[in-house]
Amino acid sequence: MIKTVKLKLLLSSGQEEQLVQLCERYRDVCNYVSEWVFNNDFPMNFMQVQNHIYQDLRQRFKLNSQITISALKTVTAAYKTVNEQLKQKPFKYQDENGKWQRINRDITWLQKRVQFKNLQCDLVRNRNYRFINDTISFSTLNGTVAIPFQTPPVFEQQLNEGWQLGTAKLMKQRGKWFIAIPMSTEVKQPVNFNTIVGIDRGLRFTVATADSQGRSFFYRGAEILHRRHKFAKVRKTLQEKNTRSSKRRLKAISNKENRWMQDTNHCIAKALCDYYGSNTLFVLEDLTNVTFDEKNLRGSAQQRQDKRTWAFYQLEQFLKYKAEATGSIVINVNPRYTSQRCPICGKVDKTQRDHEHHEYRCSCGYRSNDDRIGALNLLELGRRYLNGESKPKFVKSRNVSIAV
Repeated sequence: MIKTVKLKLLLSSGQEEQLVQLCERYRDVCNYVSEWVFNNDFPMNFMQVQNHIYQDLRQRFKLNSQITISALKTVTAAYKTVNEQLKQKPFKYQDENGKWQRINRDITWLQKRVQFKNLQCDLVRNRNYRFINDTISFSTLNGTVAIPFQTPPVFEQQLNEGWQLGTAKLMKQRGKWFIAIPMSTEVKQPVNFNTIVGIDRGLRFTVATADSQGRSFFYRGAEILHRRHKFAKVRKTLQEKNTRSSKRRLKAISNKENRWMQDTNHCIAKALCDYYGSNTLFVLEDLTNVTFDEKNLRGSAQQRQDKRTWAFYQLEQFLKYKAEATGSIVINVNPRYTSQRCPICGKVDKTQRDHEHHEYRCSCGYRSNDDRIGALNLLELGRRYLNGESKPKFVKSRNVSIAV
């Protein structure tokens, strides 16, 4: 399990100048490497790039060897990420017959190089940074500098428990300097599970759960949607004014909504883990390939915007690492038919779901909230997973669904 701890640095003016120089030089190296990769047919293998330009980088930018290597790794990792993103978003067009065609894209579709703009630098422990008493010592362009820092209680606790420190990222955010340090430890995977929990994520209910003890819980999303609409209204008003003061205000609130949504997802994930405790199997839909193209969305313009800005993946990531910390795990299963299948008789029929009244009514007589139906079907897939099915899913037949 890996967690990242963020330490705030308490700098003097001279120390800040040294860190600025280091980060600016690191940024220049990254952009130089990015330009070379872009102009040389995207060799994304780190060793291949290093063999070609490492000596040139050392002579040109005068950075120490480890930070130069870190810059090479940062750039190659960025291009690999872009390559994966392009693969997940194929190019779509209509042919002469009006049919939609898809062309899978790769890194060769990139039209301009990856650019690095932020002040940041990757530092390897005991080579570029180390802890000395109550300070962190950094290797800069003009020697080392020892800087005091604020220590959160969790950092001291994890150090005492034997967590290992990894490659840190030095950064400047909103005028303050931080160092983000990944800390890792071995976690034993649970063998026996006390509870299985199916979790359906949505907009009306941020989460709807159904567990193996017969309980169901809902976290209403109305307040979240209301606040997101207020943020959108403020942004629209400021954008329409298009003045210097409105642009300053837009910049000031640019990340406020993201920080609030992140905190909300943290609270929801923590509440689930605290309530169910250890040895719990959380079952989520695998929404990896879910697309939010305009033609695939229904409802009003506001409803379509709500779906496009839905932070479902962030909640999943928070739940995964918090579950690991409490001795539980999270699995993703195929979402097909989970909102259309009756959990009692197994019949799959999308017409039995009443979207207007948020109710599922089966011909067998079973009725329930439509979000709870999804959670119950995820609970069933969790049971099948524990019974030995590595990739449980529902398959539609004429009258019922079966597992394969």
